[in-house]
Amino acid sequence: MKVVILAGGFGTRLSEYTKLVPKPMVEIGNKPILWHIMNHYARFGYKEFIIALGYKGEVIKNYFLQYYALNNDFTMDLSDGQIRYINERPLDWKVSLVDTGSNSMTGGRILRLKELVGEEDFMVTYGDAVSDVNIGKLVEAYKASGRLAMVTAVHPTARFGELQIDDDLYVREFKEKPQINQGWINGGFFVLSPKVFDYIRDDSTVFEREPLEQLASDGELKTYLHEGFWQCMDTARDRDYLNKLWDEGNAPWLR
Repeated sequence: MKVVILAGGFGTRLSEYTKLVPKPMVEIGNKPILWHIMNHYARFGYKEFIIALGYKGEVIKNYFLQYYALNNDFTMDLSDGQIRYINERPLDWKVSLVDTGSNSMTGGRILRLKELVGEEDFMVTYGDAVSDVNIGKLVEAYKASGRLAMVTAVHPTARFGELQIDDDLYVREFKEKPQINQGWINGGFFVLSPKVFDYIRDDSTVFEREPLEQLASDGELKTYLHEGFWQCMDTARDRDYLNKLWDEGNAPWLR
């Protein structure tokens, strides 16, 4: 199952850092938050990634183009430029980097990846949040649901789209950034059928609005309730908090 990571937004509320790099490249410790997200999926065996690029996408492309050289030791023969790697520490990840447009909305970015995703179920998450959600159990819950989509619901520390969930864990209503009522928000970490592409119109479609609202209305959106750690990197304060956890050796998403 492929993992789509939405990494094309402008990150305006983190402008102290995103003037130079896209938000997914803002670091926790010495690694971009994007790497932390990918590493979490890889721990559960999901190692094929499609990164949906937009704002400053070239920074993310350059990171992966240079990744092997910067993360392994090597000997270079300066007479001919030949490189021999030593003490190699390879990652068995496959990463596709796709420009999905500077101004595309989240649904548009997903739709542009339709051919690359293919006809199999796939996962989608945002490039700015880390969590200790159990990806294996999330996928099991999705498969058992028989629905077209599953969204991970988390308890907020702040301000995101609210899910109205019934006793059978169906999403009955999806509201983007309202006043919190039930106390659950959209934490990302979606599992989706390729039929979800039919709910997305074009680049202007915000995935969290019409597509998820319609899936909820059709009874095709269920929820995976995650009671554990979840934290976005939406502001400089969030970035500082995540780095504090890292520096203290207390990063829940690495456990």
